[in-house]
Amino acid sequence: MKQIFGLIVMLLCLSYGSVEAQTKSANGSLLAPTPPMGWMTWNYFADNFNEKDIREMADGIVSSGMAKAGYDHLFIDDGWQGGRDNRNNIIPDPVKFPSGIKALADYVHSKGLKLGIYSDAAPLTCGGYTASLNFEEQDAKTFASWGIDYLKYDYCGAPDDMEIAKTRYKKMADALRQSGRDIVLGICEWGDRKPWLWGGQVGGQLWRTTGDVRDKWRSLKPVKTAKDLHTEGAGILDIVDFSQDYASYAGPGHWNDMDMLVVGLYGKKGPSGDFGGVGCTVAEYQSQMSLWSMMNSPLAASNDVRNMNAETKRILLNDEVIAINQDALGKQAVCKIKNDTWSVFVKPLANGDAAIAIVNRSETIQISKINFTELGLNETYEIKDLWEHKVIGKGKKWNGKVQRHETKMFRLKKI
Repeated sequence: MKQIFGLIVMLLCLSYGSVEAQTKSANGSLLAPTPPMGWMTWNYFADNFNEKDIREMADGIVSSGMAKAGYDHLFIDDGWQGGRDNRNNIIPDPVKFPSGIKALADYVHSKGLKLGIYSDAAPLTCGGYTASLNFEEQDAKTFASWGIDYLKYDYCGAPDDMEIAKTRYKKMADALRQSGRDIVLGICEWGDRKPWLWGGQVGGQLWRTTGDVRDKWRSLKPVKTAKDLHTEGAGILDIVDFSQDYASYAGPGHWNDMDMLVVGLYGKKGPSGDFGGVGCTVAEYQSQMSLWSMMNSPLAASNDVRNMNAETKRILLNDEVIAINQDALGKQAVCKIKNDTWSVFVKPLANGDAAIAIVNRSETIQISKINFTELGLNETYEIKDLWEHKVIGKGKKWNGKVQRHETKMFRLKKI
């Protein structure tokens, strides 16, 4: 019996060591210690972009103040691929990227940014382009040679089976770790196979929790399962409702990814405009920024950062809200209250403060009466409104008006 027990302990230790090795960088530090931030091509360009567009977006990320605020990744999504050469090396589309990806990565890096790229765990991607199944090691080395820092790894064209998914993602994660470069792995199988249960174990640093986000507040029809979101289209509130139960699986180096920010798209035609994505109000966009930050989702903007109006800048560049997302403790907010009218979230912070978010889910203005003790917060607090950027009171409760689909976001400091 002792021998069997010892063998079990040894196997567990070996397994744990393997997982840890896959989540550390070459110098031993944690990969993705805070949720990645940046800008992604898909919602704005779909697969119609080229190297000039990417360079302009890199310039826009810097000139707009996005880079200074922490948006330090530029994520290239599906549509960059040009097949394989006579040695089966994956290559970029020569028309879209005449200078190649290495030259583009050098340009992006020269701006102080990191470059992300996209592939799929099947023969072809969601858009029908060349993908990486059975070429994992070769593609990982190619990505590393180009200077890639992040890989979004999709799952179109792959089997439904969870075990196959785990095997395919682990194969790519291992290849990335052996590529000679630190490359963060974003698992994108839309939550259908519950990746929060296994994503970190196979070597991912983040994993999508639902189908693709659309530029809308919520689905018009009731959605009961995550797969319903594929057919109805996932709105902001739908994604929050489906992701809030997975808080215990998130933390430094392993994040629940709630997909891109739609802030500032205003119903633009394209991927985010499908399935009723007609655009959101300013309050709804502000709510997405609040809730993605509270729930430690990666913050990947997808609007045109070269040309943003004042409201879009105000939302995306709110440093106090970003600080909640990037807090070193890495605890995802927990939903303490949920009913037809309200969702209320609480998130502990590294310095002992707490952040709370109060969401008006209803279609009319509501008066909130929140007693902090009901949320497990038993001290007296200084209350700072993170959208007003000012202290609005002190005490053990907050009463106030919340607009339709608005989210009030406060930082509470013990006094």
